Amino acid sequence: MDLTNILVISGKPDLSELVSQTKGGAIVKNLVSGQKYPVFKNDRISSLGEIRIFTETDERPLDEVMEAIYKHLQAQPTAFDPKKADSKEMFDLLAAALPDYDRERVHASDAKKLFCWYNILLKADKFNVESEEAEEKKDE
Repeated sequence: MDLTNILVISGKPDLSELVSQTKGGAIVKNLVSGQKYPVFKNDRISSLGEIRIFTETDERPLDEVMEAIYKHLQAQPTAFDPKKADSKEMFDLLAAALPDYDRERVHASDAKKLFCWYNILLKADKFNVESEEAEEKKDE
């Protein structure tokens, strides 16, 4: 799962996907609405591919965490609305999917974003775990 072209843009709801780059910024597409719009160099933009989750020993890339959640939930969305769920419910699911997450440094706001993003990526059909596993077996 490659998250480098999936972006979080400060002040914009949901996630966006990079469509093309321009001289002054980029054109992105909202993963929920499908609407395309420009973003500029002065916008705060983060790639999901750069985000890491703290574990007890080191940090795990977000794509590995998302795949662990995907496999744990068997390709289903979360049973709760992350925006309204209580912290215990989110942390229980995170512990089941990623048992070694750092309970001191991963906050409720982080878990909320993580599960919101998971649901958006699932709905946008951005998980291609099966095709990646097939490629890995072919390479062996």
